Amino acid sequence: MTTATDNRSIQDKANEFVKPGHLLINGEWVEASSTLETINPATGEVITTFAEADAADVENAVSAARAAFEGKWSVIPAARRGKYLAKLADLILEHGERLALLETTDNGKPYFESSKIDIPFAANVFHYFSGWADKLSGQTIPSRSDAFMFTRREPLGVIAQIIPWNLPLVMCAWKLAPALAAGNTVVLKPAEQTPLTALALGELIIEAGFPPGVVNILTGRGEVTGAALVKNTGVDKISFTGSVEVGKEIMRNSADNLTKLTLELGGKSPNIIFADADMKSALRGAINGIFYGKGELCCAGSRLLVERSCYDEVVAALKEAASGLQVGDPFDKKTRIGALVSKEQMERVLSYVEIGKQDGATLITGGERVAFNNEFSEGCFVSPIIFADVDNKMRIAQEEIFGPALAVIPFDTEEEALSIANDTQYGLAAALWTNDIKRAHRMAASLKAGTVWINTVNMFDPSLPFGGFKDSGFGRDLGEDALDGYLQTKSVWVDLS
Repeated sequence: MTTATDNRSIQDKANEFVKPGHLLINGEWVEASSTLETINPATGEVITTFAEADAADVENAVSAARAAFEGKWSVIPAARRGKYLAKLADLILEHGERLALLETTDNGKPYFESSKIDIPFAANVFHYFSGWADKLSGQTIPSRSDAFMFTRREPLGVIAQIIPWNLPLVMCAWKLAPALAAGNTVVLKPAEQTPLTALALGELIIEAGFPPGVVNILTGRGEVTGAALVKNTGVDKISFTGSVEVGKEIMRNSADNLTKLTLELGGKSPNIIFADADMKSALRGAINGIFYGKGELCCAGSRLLVERSCYDEVVAALKEAASGLQVGDPFDKKTRIGALVSKEQMERVLSYVEIGKQDGATLITGGERVAFNNEFSEGCFVSPIIFADVDNKMRIAQEEIFGPALAVIPFDTEEEALSIANDTQYGLAAALWTNDIKRAHRMAASLKAGTVWINTVNMFDPSLPFGGFKDSGFGRDLGEDALDGYLQTKSVWVDLS
């Protein structure tokens, strides 16, 4: 277990690693007129202060990004842009321990997730897109003998990127890497709950030698900094990951400027277990699908659909498995569920426990705030929640809880499973477990989701696009599709007659 002395050391290191009260604008750390505090959700203590950018700061950052874009960034050799990204990826790996420490301290997730999964994956994303920078070609259209016709794929310009608090550094990578590879410049706003790794990334961006203004980082609240960024007329595109409600607000506020949008919004993803599945793998997938990342994932498998013939067996096994997950100190190697990101989020999750009971679902296990010793007495810890006997019309099956809460729903036929799975406003991801290859392909084709996992769950690769259907948004992160979202096509006609 981490001791109180260890946690003091962690707090001290966190303060060494950030620029309290500063914003990254035009390659320099500049002061803001006001500051906020970021809280360690495991202890309830203040980690450090950070700046809140106002409308003037936003204007300065957008202007710096515009100058960098119209300067040399969009016209330097594409391979050189790729080298900047590759250098940044290497620096992320070099500073991996420091970044993981900040990520866990700020977000509350287990350190093994930050250090073994999130930080390496962020570096992998930058490495992947570094290779794309010099491969963005247009087409020759040979349809006429009296004209030479071709297309150019050009960057959009200044991109505003607003990222969530659940995967702070990973989301920085998902947004920044394709935008920069395509030749755009960026103003990035991290979530106010988790600003620290974005600020540390800013230091690495400077160290990697990126020209001033190519990446600007503005911290602050959504209603202040985010709102000013969304409404700024100098922004050519907004890429946002977060809730449906905020996504709709961004659409409304950006409409007057006709700003291009990519929105990756919420989810209520079905995880479907058929009776013929490898049950050991399916159960492990059900647990990882909802409890990895404390359930604070937009693609979390929060609805578990189980064929009725194995329903009781699965529910019993889930209860046993969940009871064995250690909740607690994020820096303890045995911890599997850390602290929820904030007191507000903890209270939201706990409120759904009461909602589920009132709607008639059976609480199988969990649903309580977990108390520890004095060191963690103010921590935002919740025991893993499993509800059985859930009807898909219940609020716990329809509304995104964004926490370690699983709703288990029975079904009788493949057709019923598909109907239940698609009966939601969301369409971000889905998973299914079966040994019937024909069924697997039928289901994958019919599930209304941007990602479908078969006999696995929560797997990502930089080359595979990620995004939603329906209210889960539009546009894609990762893969070649992400690059398309940061480029525009120009047609050129040369008269040869």
